[in-house]
Parts: sequence; structure tokens; C-alpha cells
Amino acid sequence: MSALQRIGQIYQSLLDKSVPYLIARWVTFGTLILAFIARIFLAQGWYIVTYGLFIYHLNLFLAFLTPKIDPAFADDNDDGLELPTRSTEEFRPFIRRLPEFKFWLAATKATVIALIMTFFEIFNIPVFWPILVVYFILLFCLTMKRQIKHMIKYRYLPFTFGKPKYAGREGHVGNVQSQ
Repeated sequence: MSALQRIGQIYQSLLDKSVPYLIARWVTFGTLILAFIARIFLAQGWYIVTYGLFIYHLNLFLAFLTPKIDPAFADDNDDGLELPTRSTEEFRPFIRRLPEFKFWLAATKATVIALIMTFFEIFNIPVFWPILVVYFILLFCLTMKRQIKHMIKYRYLPFTFGKPKYAGREGHVGNVQSQ
């Protein structure tokens, strides 16, 4: 077995062990983002790298908020995978286009790569950074407005709080708790 394969196995093992630690993973990601932002402020450069990183994060976030099968493009055939549109229809869980773990992993990898890029002068392209900030804020607001309209139109909520809870009764899973 080569050393590269062994490193790959260790990396995969660490990823597998990190799956149940949701809060710890996101705190680590937040710390990494803060380190990246501190590096940008202290170095006074790499604004294109920062802009690219946050556009990538926005793209990941949109995939995280979007259902796996977009109801806007779903066919009329009944394959059982579309979201319910009436209160009388059966509750179906929200399945994301980009699961939480893959979202975290991709965002973390991108942030590490961007942080490494800030140590190479070749990536420090001079730009007028306020324009990038204004453009990113505008892009974020317009994109989120479109996403929220899509969520309202197709009546889905990509988060678990505020949704009805179903509890098992007498050891049976899947029964709706009666009053």
C-alpha cells in the first residue's frame, strides 16, 4: 500500500468520525472563516480570492436550501418524489440537493484552499475592493429574494424547526400522535 493511499484512508476515517459532531464541525468552519477574514484584513489584499470564496459559499448555500428534485422542473408523472402542495397531502421529508455534511465539507475545503492562496503573491490581483463588496451584497440580496419566492411558491421549508413532529405510539414507528 502506498503512502498516498494510507493518507487517503486516514483522511476518510477522520471525516467518518466527524459526522455525528455537527456543532463542532460548524464551529471549526466558523473559526476557519474568522482566520481567513483576519488574514485578509491584516494582509490588506487578496480581495479577488475573498470574492470568489464567498460567491462559492453562496452557491453552496443555495444548493443546501433547494430540494433535490426542484418542483419547478418536476414532471407531471407521479413518482412520489414531489413536495406536497396542499394540507391534505401526505407529509414528505425535505430532501436537499446538497446534504449538510457535503455542504460543510465543500465550504471547509474551499476556505482552506483560499487561505493557502493568500500566502502566494500571484493571487493578490489589485482591485478596487468596495465595488466587489457592493456587488456581492447586491448579488446575495437578489439571489436570496429569488430563493425565498421559490420557497413560498412551492411551499417548502428547508429547515426542521416549525414543522409538524410525528411520534410513534406503543412502539410503532410512523404513527401520528392522536389527541
